[in-house]
Amino acid sequence: MKYPSKIKKQNQKSIDFANRGMSLENDLNLTNEYYIEKNIAVIHKKPTPIKLVKITFDCQKNAKINEAYFQSPSTTDYNGIYQGAYLDFEAKETKTRNFPLANINQHQINHLRKIIEHKGIAFLIIRFSIINETYLIKGEDFIDFIDKKTRKSIPYSYFKDNCFLIKESYCPRLDYIIIIKDLYFGGNYEKNDKKN
Repeated sequence: MKYPSKIKKQNQKSIDFANRGMSLENDLNLTNEYYIEKNIAVIHKKPTPIKLVKITFDCQKNAKINEAYFQSPSTTDYNGIYQGAYLDFEAKETKTRNFPLANINQHQINHLRKIIEHKGIAFLIIRFSIINETYLIKGEDFIDFIDKKTRKSIPYSYFKDNCFLIKESYCPRLDYIIIIKDLYFGGNYEKNDKKN
């Protein structure tokens, strides 16, 4: 008889932090592609400005980036136009039941303030991944919360009571434009309808 001489180690699942926030970003990119395809809005993800420092070429003239740096801090994730109005927003994902204000940099807050000051539509889209809910918070409400500085994070209950739940569907994945339409273009979006 052969008895096992070694204890088999169970494979531990490694945690990959490389794609944090990518599911929200992916959903928004698919949604924005849908908006463009259906001629609803033109909204794009802003590229992060990068300064290339060291590039090498192989014999087939294929470029390989060996060294690069972020050129300047980026502003927000997305911008575009809907019915003649400029939209600018940040998208964030959290694995907790609150949204840490440290997740938004000061230059991004200043940028949102400027958008609002110039009559653009600024907002944030926040996903609570542990409960799979995504909310839209108006830029004005976000700035107001920050200016009061009563907490270091925005609790989930604030989003549930004061923000707008974005319904998930197949296509578009996250239809946030319906909320923008109702909030800024004379729709009848009532606070108590935000969860339906």
